[in-house]
Amino acid sequence: MRIGELAERAGVSTRTLRYYESRGLLPGRRAVNGYRVYGEDDLRLVEQIRTLQDFGFGLEETRPFVECLRAGYPAGDSCPASLEVYRGKLVELDALIGRLRTVRAQVEAQLLRAATEAPEAAEPQCNLGGRP
Repeated sequence: MRIGELAERAGVSTRTLRYYESRGLLPGRRAVNGYRVYGEDDLRLVEQIRTLQDFGFGLEETRPFVECLRAGYPAGDSCPASLEVYRGKLVELDALIGRLRTVRAQVEAQLLRAATEAPEAAEPQCNLGGRP
């Protein structure tokens, strides 16, 4: 298939595919007429990259998964290097969750403080444009 068909089937732009090629994630095979040509395996590579990016993985983090598929494994996460990337991402996510819990607790404390200090039935005062 040509680049336009791969882009359509994978749900990405041709520019994205060229970028993946420039980064060495997608093979750059050309037909005798000079057009880029791709196969079903290339579609699997792009789908793997997109899925991981949807999960928050950076483009370079997808490389071990792509290399695993290229090596002939049935899934991109069948290789030890891919498992290491998963482990690293879990550590990163756990740290982010911890930070979010801290921020949530701070916001909740601010809300409780503000709610207890706020006058109950005070009418808001607004002087926009000199009107009472």
